[in-house]
Amino acid sequence: MKKLLNTLYVTNPDYYLRKEGRNISITEDSNRIARYPIHILKQIVCFNYMGVSPDLMKMCMEENVAITFFTPYGKYCGRVIGASYGNIYTRKKQYKMQESEESLDFVKNIIYAKAYNSRKVLIRGKLDNKDKVDVKRLEEVIEAIKLLMLEIKNCKNKDSVRGIEGIIAKGYFSVLDELIIKQREDFFFIDRSKRPPMDRFNALISFLYSLLTNNIAAALEGVGIDSYAGFFHTDRPGRVSMALDIIEEMRAFLVDKFTLSMINLNRINKNHFEVKENGATLLNEKGRQVVLENWNKKEQEEIYHPFFEENIKIGLLPHAQALLLNSYLRGDIEAYPPFMIGG
Repeated sequence: MKKLLNTLYVTNPDYYLRKEGRNISITEDSNRIARYPIHILKQIVCFNYMGVSPDLMKMCMEENVAITFFTPYGKYCGRVIGASYGNIYTRKKQYKMQESEESLDFVKNIIYAKAYNSRKVLIRGKLDNKDKVDVKRLEEVIEAIKLLMLEIKNCKNKDSVRGIEGIIAKGYFSVLDELIIKQREDFFFIDRSKRPPMDRFNALISFLYSLLTNNIAAALEGVGIDSYAGFFHTDRPGRVSMALDIIEEMRAFLVDKFTLSMINLNRINKNHFEVKENGATLLNEKGRQVVLENWNKKEQEEIYHPFFEENIKIGLLPHAQALLLNSYLRGDIEAYPPFMIGG
């Protein structure tokens, strides 16, 4: 499997990145703060206003180290990547499938996996906290998702799948608040709010969804797949629709479960956020550092991949699924196998 290289996160808005030999130098007011060799990095993720020097951008493109820009509060801005070495025939197949119902099986598979993994998160939360949650309420949603999963298999078009996916997501989110066991006065989840997030839980998952989507887009581009041409999510300028397709199978067991553990293990608290006048709730600089530090540790953990029949680091999961999607598009495997958590 691919080696899991490091991601350099730049969270201080006043830092500037420049090239220094074959190194990346981080500076503030012309004073060097840190320096990292280019060969140990897979990507650089910037939450800084100051930016990156043209020389460093050129070196990163030559070394296939992607640079992704977010605002200091986690809103995606854009990416700088090197030349694409994708197989033109693979991409032609991708575009052809995008315009037809040929990709319906792929769509049904990823949404089935999303439902399966969401259900697993609720089941595990119920079992781990029987005396602290509304068991009956959770069980009703768990059973409802199970029945809806059966309906996915019988869908005749993508719009039908989208309808079922919306019902599943609504049910899942309606009980997610039950799994917030600690810090109840400061963390809660009523419904999904995105632009902007209106509470601390939404701020956390929005930030992490953006990070994971970026990682998936980089993995797709690494095997030559167009990350903007999705099968489930419709095209929109600047929208990495295929990356958003793939994240569907990973949202619940990677991001939502991680967010719940951060709160319930008291690894993050209300002091890591700031609330704007309009109610928008965002991670502050310290909060971003805490989340990224724990996210990096999470990426180093291993998980069993049933298709490859081996343990891989969680940080490599986007790359593993990109390889499988590439194999599916080439016709090497009959269907795309989404990742479904075991146990």
